[in-house]
Amino acid sequence: MKLAEMLKIQPGVTALIGGGGKTTLLYHLAEELRRQGTVLVCTTTKIWPPAQYSVAQDSDTLRKMLRDNGVACAGTPTEQGKLAEPNFPWANAADYVLVEADGAAGRPFKAHDIHEPVLPKERNNTILVLGADGFGKAISKMAHRPMLYARLAGVMESQSITPAIAAKVINREKFHDRIFINQVDREEEWPLVREFAEKVDCPVVAGALQNKYWESIK
Repeated sequence: MKLAEMLKIQPGVTALIGGGGKTTLLYHLAEELRRQGTVLVCTTTKIWPPAQYSVAQDSDTLRKMLRDNGVACAGTPTEQGKLAEPNFPWANAADYVLVEADGAAGRPFKAHDIHEPVLPKERNNTILVLGADGFGKAISKMAHRPMLYARLAGVMESQSITPAIAAKVINREKFHDRIFINQVDREEEWPLVREFAEKVDCPVVAGALQNKYWESIK
C-alpha cells in the first residue's frame, strides 16, 4: 500500500511536523500524490530549495509549473539560501498541498516551543514524524530543544529516550493527527516502535523511507 494512503492524505493541506525525516517524507508523498492530482510543496518555516522541483515565487509561475509538471515548490528566498513561506496565497493552489511546518535541527525527536509548530489554519491533517534511531539514546543528543523535552517528560536531559518517554511528550503536546516513525532500519527497533504505538491514541505508521518499506502499526 502507498504511504500516502496509509497516512490518509486527502486533497487539501497536510502539515508535517517533528523530526526524523520530514523533508524526505514531504518529497516522497509528493511523488506518490502527483499521480492523483497537482501537488504543491512549501513551508511555513524554512527549508532548502529542492533539487528536483522548480521553485515558484508568484502565483502565475506556480500555476504554469503545476500545469506543466503536476508538482512544484513555492517559497520566498532568504539571505541564507533557504525558502520561507510563499508571500502569495498558496493554500488552494494545488489539489494536494504538503507543508513542512516545523524544524528539528536534524534531530529525530523534538519538543515544541511556544511559537512552534507553525501550523497552517487550512490544514486537514497533521503528520508527526520521529526517528526510531533515537530510541535508547540521551535526550540531550537526540531531541531538539532537549531542556524542554526533558521537562515535558519529567526526566533529566541525560535520560535515554524510551517509547514511554517519547509517547508522554507527544501526548502532552497534542499537535498531531497521525504519526510516522521513520528510520526503523534494524529488527530490534520494531518492538520499541510497537511499544510506543500502544501508548499513543492515534494511528501510527512505521518503516524506513530509505528502504521504501512501511507498515501500519495501529
